[in-house]
Amino acid sequence: MRSIPGAAPGAPPARGRGPVVAALMLGMALAALDGTVVSTAVPQIVGDLGGFSVFSWLFSGYLLAVTVTLPVYGKLSDTFGRKPVLIAGIVLFLAGSVLCSLAWNMAALIAFRVFQGLGGGALQGTVQTVAADLYPLDERPKIQAKLSTVWAVSAVAGPALGGALASYADWRWIFLVNLPVGALALWLVGRYLVEPVRERPATAPRIDWTGALCVFATGALLLTALVQGGVAWPWLSAPSLGLFGASAALAALTVLVERRAAEPVIPGWVWRRRDIAAVNLAMGALGLLMVAPTVFLPTYAQSVLGLDPVAAGFVLSVMTLSWPVSAALSNRVYTRIGFRDSAAVGMGLASLILLAFPLLPFPGHAWQPALIMLALGGALGLFQLPLIIAVQSSVGWAERGTTTASVLFCRQVGQSVGAALFGAVANATITSRLAADPAAGLPDDLDSVSRALEHPAGLTADAADQLRRAVATAVDHVYVGAALAGVLALLVLLLLAPRRFPVREHEAEAG
Repeated sequence: MRSIPGAAPGAPPARGRGPVVAALMLGMALAALDGTVVSTAVPQIVGDLGGFSVFSWLFSGYLLAVTVTLPVYGKLSDTFGRKPVLIAGIVLFLAGSVLCSLAWNMAALIAFRVFQGLGGGALQGTVQTVAADLYPLDERPKIQAKLSTVWAVSAVAGPALGGALASYADWRWIFLVNLPVGALALWLVGRYLVEPVRERPATAPRIDWTGALCVFATGALLLTALVQGGVAWPWLSAPSLGLFGASAALAALTVLVERRAAEPVIPGWVWRRRDIAAVNLAMGALGLLMVAPTVFLPTYAQSVLGLDPVAAGFVLSVMTLSWPVSAALSNRVYTRIGFRDSAAVGMGLASLILLAFPLLPFPGHAWQPALIMLALGGALGLFQLPLIIAVQSSVGWAERGTTTASVLFCRQVGQSVGAALFGAVANATITSRLAADPAAGLPDDLDSVSRALEHPAGLTADAADQLRRAVATAVDHVYVGAALAGVLALLVLLLLAPRRFPVREHEAEAG
């Protein structure tokens, strides 16, 4: 396996990369924080603006905008360079933050969150691409581990920060605190980020705006169907079937448009190359898998173990301790056995760890799921980072933005699919358990279950125990499903990914 002795031509030397790395870490923190920071401030926001029935779109709208714009920004960064895309993303994000702080009702806040997500998509994809541009292959684990640490800490700290600001200041400060952080990142990028000097093309670059619009519309309809299905309306209802049908038709139209475009937003080579296609599919399975700990573990910790929200967050956060450490040390593994086999070892271990969750005793102790999460973080760090480095190192500068965006896009879509799929599994399990073993005072529908979980003191002792057991069984089933997603990722790697990923001799050449 060949490594590159130096950084990209035109990139800052090792001693001058510090300000750029600081900007990347600040940008990553902004994107990660705003995915979760609103969650604990919902009561204050709803109390001020109203709109309880649609508040979930504060999260869904942001997620939609980030996900569907990733491929667009990836292509734009390959065409016009990383710096203008990153600067535009920061400006959009900060403008959206200001607008969110000025929202006068829930509809306006949701619209401004979508606008903020347009900048978040540029931040999330371009930061990863610039990091790969700056560092040669043998140094990339260090910067990727730093970014992983920032992402993990920010995502976990987001709810605590949002709750503190909402409780002791005002919920609008959740968005205003982005301004000084974003302004510093903007100044550092503008002042210190130097890109490779490329030859000016003979003809002006052609932007595939039609393809970008098709991608955006397809992703928006599909993710809306996945996020709202089973929540706002039943899965087999007219709205769900209509959205899925419309997204399928738009997907077919997108393929036709992209095949005819001179410079497509999602070029066909992303899926024709075995190495990139395999990583995309494996990352989609990772997104599916991650729903189990991030969405369902906090509910398990509070409803089954009886922990308060802070302690429940700690059970999940221990995964963020082992993940970046494992990622930083993964180069000692993949330099010996290769990218694919390193990732396969990590995902094989992750699948076994996930299968251990249903073996936990009931009700158990907090250290038991925490230990599983610690082990899971270590396994997933060994899985994700080698694949990202492998796929970024297999392409040149002019394709790296598109490639990185496709990987992140597939992971985001996997998370959306996982939330819908495992949510349906959990709901079906709880309904079945409560119907099979009824107790006096047990809720008889899912809405009542949700209210009972929030206020368990209103249940009899028998009913509370039955409800806790039903929730524990539902989360066990979700973890088994997550383990199956891990097996799927493992099969993709072993059957589709090349044993040795191609690594370009001069990865970072311009053009």
